[in-house]
Amino acid sequence: DWPPAPDAAASDGDLALQQCEAACLEIGIDRSLVQAVLPMFRYVGSDRPDGERFMSWLDESCQRVEFGFINYHKPEEKPEVAIFWMSPEGQKIPNRRLGWGEQKTNFIKTFLGHKFVFEDVDTGEVVMEHTVEFTGIRGIGDFPSKIHHEADKTREIRQTLVNEWDRHLKVKRTFSELGFSRGRLPDDVFSSMGAFTYNNDKYRSLEEWGGKGVFVNWWERDVKFIQIPWDLRIVWQTRIKELVEAWAGCELENTSMYGLRRYEEGARLLTHVDRVTTHAASVIINVAQGNLTKPWTVEVHDHADRLHEVVMEPGDIVYYESAKCLHARNTPLMGEGAYYTNVFSHYRPVNDANWYKKDNPEGTPEPLLDVGECRLAGPPDVYSRGSVQCDDARIGPHLSPSMFTAKNGNDLFNWWERVGEVTSKQGGHDGEL
Repeated sequence: DWPPAPDAAASDGDLALQQCEAACLEIGIDRSLVQAVLPMFRYVGSDRPDGERFMSWLDESCQRVEFGFINYHKPEEKPEVAIFWMSPEGQKIPNRRLGWGEQKTNFIKTFLGHKFVFEDVDTGEVVMEHTVEFTGIRGIGDFPSKIHHEADKTREIRQTLVNEWDRHLKVKRTFSELGFSRGRLPDDVFSSMGAFTYNNDKYRSLEEWGGKGVFVNWWERDVKFIQIPWDLRIVWQTRIKELVEAWAGCELENTSMYGLRRYEEGARLLTHVDRVTTHAASVIINVAQGNLTKPWTVEVHDHADRLHEVVMEPGDIVYYESAKCLHARNTPLMGEGAYYTNVFSHYRPVNDANWYKKDNPEGTPEPLLDVGECRLAGPPDVYSRGSVQCDDARIGPHLSPSMFTAKNGNDLFNWWERVGEVTSKQGGHDGEL
């Protein structure tokens, strides 16, 4: 493997290396990461004890949280739901009304132990009660599944892949030799993401995919989703930005963070590129995975359109030029009860929505286009371990054993057909294309 992109030191959140007198430990934190705490959860006192300052920090950093609610009550009628806060005296205090669906999600700044009651505004029926125990989000009711196994999306998939091929050609600027690299989250960020995932896993809902395209095979498999509260999103995204800036070699600004998306057995992600004005340099973050019978590789096409298949473990990140480099997970997620949970974070050069139209600044690494002859030197079903060797070693260890290089959108469609078919019959895609 090549050396990882510059990461923030894993010790950044290590309490043993900080002048830290107290820290908040979140429910759900992994035991192996208990020493890794985000800066906002650390208390660093002064030479003189200050009880008032400490209590203020305790309230704001440890007791105050952000919690969100999504209204999926009665999908056929889509009524509003009234939110009430229950005072310590048991009085029901009106808070707000909550509209239906993901776009009307509402996050509330509240405190641990606070209780909320939710009522159907039309009938007065109590539809849910909730006591806040951690930062998170919960749905009121369930979004209906859109699975329709008889649906034939083949024509739409073919046209989508042709379109995505054309879109990736419109981006002029690049940031790195290959367009991607693998790295690792700092421990304190991984610890925070893991705790959030653990705590909110029981509240995951279905992602609203119907009518939004065919990038995820929502008509075959449900895709689960847990929204990230706004304040926590800013903390995570801003911290990760430092890593992405070191990899991309330029100053960036936050544009979007999406997730947590939980894929389950049989899930596929179609080859695509991301929104061009906002998704210049990005990261895929694997937060959790389990019950896989084979690695579920993230597929990234480099600047010469060669396919790479990258294996990720929880806490790994993949840097990628997401508006330029085609990426996917076309091979179905395999394993009884398999799941795979990701977060996606996106950035662009500061104040530059037209970054993609510009030439590379001086000092930008040249795209690695010609790597000489390549040959299969290892097992055809092993990924991210250098199974393909090329004359130019800068190609790295992730080149797909299939040695597939796309030349147009139809090639992408043929790959989508082949890996789905071969995986279901043989459990791999190591044959000739």
